[in-house]
Order: sequence, then structure tokens, then C-alpha cells
Amino acid sequence: MMQTDGHLLDNRPAEAGGHRDALGPLFDPATFRHLEGFGIGPGWRCWEVGAGGTSVVSWLAKKVGPTGKVVATDLDTSRLDPAARPPVEVRVHDVGAEEPPGDEFDVVHARMVLSHVPDRERALRSMIKALRPGGRLLVEDADPALQPLLCPDEHGPGRQLANRLRDAVRTLLADHGADLSFGRRLPRLLREAGLCRVAADAYFPFASPACADLESATIRELRDQLVTAGLATDQGIDRHLANVTAGGMDLAATPMISAWGRKA
Repeated sequence: MMQTDGHLLDNRPAEAGGHRDALGPLFDPATFRHLEGFGIGPGWRCWEVGAGGTSVVSWLAKKVGPTGKVVATDLDTSRLDPAARPPVEVRVHDVGAEEPPGDEFDVVHARMVLSHVPDRERALRSMIKALRPGGRLLVEDADPALQPLLCPDEHGPGRQLANRLRDAVRTLLADHGADLSFGRRLPRLLREAGLCRVAADAYFPFASPACADLESATIRELRDQLVTAGLATDQGIDRHLANVTAGGMDLAATPMISAWGRKA
């Protein structure tokens, strides 16, 4: 599904399931560490923006318990539907175009969402509007321009091919509206939006089996677009996927910037 707003990695194609499934093992530990730091517990109200899969939603549901609430939203909720039971409420929602699905949330969280939303400023305002006074916002997004290599150890033709394909994916995303340096601006954007106690860190998965899973799923999903745009060939993609499956290349995921703050 080719779109013009950066949403090349759509929820609906079969390959997108692998892409979403690989994000959890890579980035859930960092996400959960930050949410734990907020003191999340029974009775809390949470909004998971652009949830896609169920790993964060299920974790939140366990934390808030039957007295809490987790509102999970996305443009396509097909992969969220299995989690749609109390305390989880699943809604189709466009964070960049619609009013928030309620207010007085204790926590609002979005991961790998805003860099693909055309009206990022509106989306950020909507998320902050939904917080209660003293509520916490956690926004996590990729910054592909911060560390552009799939193989930081660029030794041999297989790794060089991998890095050329990573560059092709970045080009494709940029051509369709994704902001490839969005993550690094998150702390400033949160401060300018009026949040206090703003802080941030970066998480950079490297040489994890889940990095290979994510790379395979991403390339399979974007294959047609890469070839149609003249950014890659079927032969090169086949060779790269075989190299990834063989292992031994020490792949890196794009760095994720996590930024958080409190509503005054």
C-alpha cells in the first residue's frame, strides 16, 4: 500500500505482522522501563496511541488492573481486536486529525507514530490535551538519520549491500513524508508544548536476533515499492534476505528516542 504520508509500513499487509511483532522484543524493554518510572499502577487511565500490536497494550492492562482503563487506538485496529476486553477499549482513531478519545488520562504513550503523521503538531497537542493535570506523556520515535547504517561493521559485500538497502528504505520513507530526524527534536517539542520535567534518552538495539526479524519483515513489506521506485532490484533484495537469514552480520535497528514530560 503506497501512501503519501510516510505510512509505508501499514498494519494490513501480511508482512506487517512480522514487522510489528519484531518491534516488541526490540523496544518493549525500553518502553516498559520508562512507564514503570512513572509509577503506573492499579486504577490508572492510559491512552496507547497508534498501538498497532498488543504487547504494550497487554502490559498496560496488567498494570492498571480491573479498576483502570487502557484506550488503544490506531487507524487499523485489526491486530488490536484480540485485546478488546476490559480494561482495554479499542477504537479506530486518527491522532493527527481527530479530537482525543477522552481526557483525564494519567499516561499517554505513542511509539513510532508521530514521525509518520502529517500534522505532527496537532497530534502532539491532542495527546497533551488528553492528559489530566500532572499526567505524563511518553513519546518514542525513530531517528534514522542519527545512525544510518544497518551494519555498523561494514565488512564485506553482504554488509555493504545491507547498508545500501537501508539507505534505499530511508529514501523511500522521506519521499513519502516521514521525518527521518524527528526523534532528536522530541525534547524541545515537548518543552515548547508546555510540558515540565522533560527528559529523554536513546535506545539502540544491536546484534539482536530481533533486529534480523525486523529487517526481513520490513524489506519484504517494502519490496514492491523499492523496486518500483528504482531503489533496489529483486535480485539484490533476494540476496540480502538470504544473507539476513544466514546470520552473522550484526544488524542494527534504527535508534529510538524516548522523551517524556509532565503536564503542569
